[in-house]
Amino acid sequence: MRGFFGVGVEGVSKPMNAGSIFRSAHAFGASFVFTVAAVYDKKIGDRSDTSRTGGQIPFYSFPDRDSMILPQHCRLVGVELTDDAVELPSFHHPQTAAYILGPERGSLSPEMTARCDDIVKIPTKFCVNVGIAAAVVMYDRVMSLGRFPARALHAGAKPIPLDEHIHGMPILRKLRRFEKQPPEGYETYGEDE
Repeated sequence: MRGFFGVGVEGVSKPMNAGSIFRSAHAFGASFVFTVAAVYDKKIGDRSDTSRTGGQIPFYSFPDRDSMILPQHCRLVGVELTDDAVELPSFHHPQTAAYILGPERGSLSPEMTARCDDIVKIPTKFCVNVGIAAAVVMYDRVMSLGRFPARALHAGAKPIPLDEHIHGMPILRKLRRFEKQPPEGYETYGEDE
């Protein structure tokens, strides 16, 4: 899968929830994790983050929204239940993204929501735990951007296997400075004669 992603939480107050999110992020292949304006005690968070994510991938702790920085070309995707949010099954995940979730018993701040490039929501009847929400979003990212066999057509059937990847012959460009023709089997395009 190309690209990278990070996962963060704004205003989280329960370190065990943050630790759970970070552990899931590590398992799903996140490139970094972060907190924004959060009360995060790493020693407590490590009780649920048994993979010790902060020792495996970068961890950033931003004291406030204004100090939060992301890699170039990285889209900020807020996860929030709003009327105008895109439902997750219909969302096209960016190749490079940072997903941000709000605190327990709360929402992303209006300032953070305004900073987001996209807002997505999980189509549920009511809010789920922030750790569950993060895992659902990361699973959807992996499913939509990864290369997996198609689902079986009915229960009990085997998945439809992927077609074998075919490597084509390299395409060489004809240049005037080459006196000889390219080796047999190579395609050429464009001529600068």
